[in-house]
Amino acid sequence: MSALAIGLAASAALTLLTAPLGPPVPASDVGSDVTTTARAMPAAPAPAAPVRPAVTAEPGAFGPGAVTETAGAGLCTAGFVLTAGDRTFLAQAAHCGGTGDETETDGCTSAAVPLGTPVTVRGAGRTVTGTLAWSSWNTMQARGETDPDTCAYNDLALVGLPPGAESSAGAAVPFFGGPGPVRSTPLSPGTPVFGLANPPGADGTRTVTPRAGAIAGDVGGGWGHSVYTMEPGVAGESGSPLLDGEGRAVGILSSLSTTADRPSIEYTDLGRALDYAARTDGPPGLTPVAGPAFTSTPAGVDPRELTTPAGPGIAG
Repeated sequence: MSALAIGLAASAALTLLTAPLGPPVPASDVGSDVTTTARAMPAAPAPAAPVRPAVTAEPGAFGPGAVTETAGAGLCTAGFVLTAGDRTFLAQAAHCGGTGDETETDGCTSAAVPLGTPVTVRGAGRTVTGTLAWSSWNTMQARGETDPDTCAYNDLALVGLPPGAESSAGAAVPFFGGPGPVRSTPLSPGTPVFGLANPPGADGTRTVTPRAGAIAGDVGGGWGHSVYTMEPGVAGESGSPLLDGEGRAVGILSSLSTTADRPSIEYTDLGRALDYAARTDGPPGLTPVAGPAFTSTPAGVDPRELTTPAGPGIAG
């Protein structure tokens, strides 16, 4: 990239049938002295298909905007809720598990915590410990990925919620509603988009607020989208969701970029990241959970907070 990408993870030090039928009787043991019944042994039942968790479309204790802290790595913001089989996940940026400097944004070479690492999830009035279940960074490094755009912008990880918390997950994006389906068509410069900010207060407490912006252009050959906003992004917002003007899921916040004309926020394209997970070793059947109806003018939000800037596009 021509821009200096700065990862937004804030550094933080953090402290699951059948009964066997038994061995067959050898033929040599069955003779005239052995009496058998004519009862056929029942066939082993087929394993039941996993039951997809009943994640509510409405707000829940755990969903977009929750704070995630990966042990030994960083503090981030949860994006979309996803399910696969009988498991429920929160999306965050893969670099939230990075252990190097905040400028190390190449997922193919940057050090990262292993899968299974504990992740503290601070939701609405409740905190649980999940696990890092999948990460594009770990997968790319294991597979020897070398494409520079993929390495730079494929920035998706999944935090598995513990069984007791899955029923408390909610898909709704605060303020705006949604998400709808994953967007699969290009975004033209100037297209309005909507997301979340999660800045820290004076005491370090995070407060989710609405964010609006305008597409500046694609980056990484379409792997990412650069967005202009009135207020800059801050450390700890990585992973937060981005929606288009119809509420479709566009991406998750990956980095800040400083350009010659204006700073911008870069988001990993969710469709591409999910496709990569499906083509490699991601959880089979991984699907974002749909939220409620979307609005670009949420009640109780001052329209001035959703002002979108104008600015030149950035070549991808």
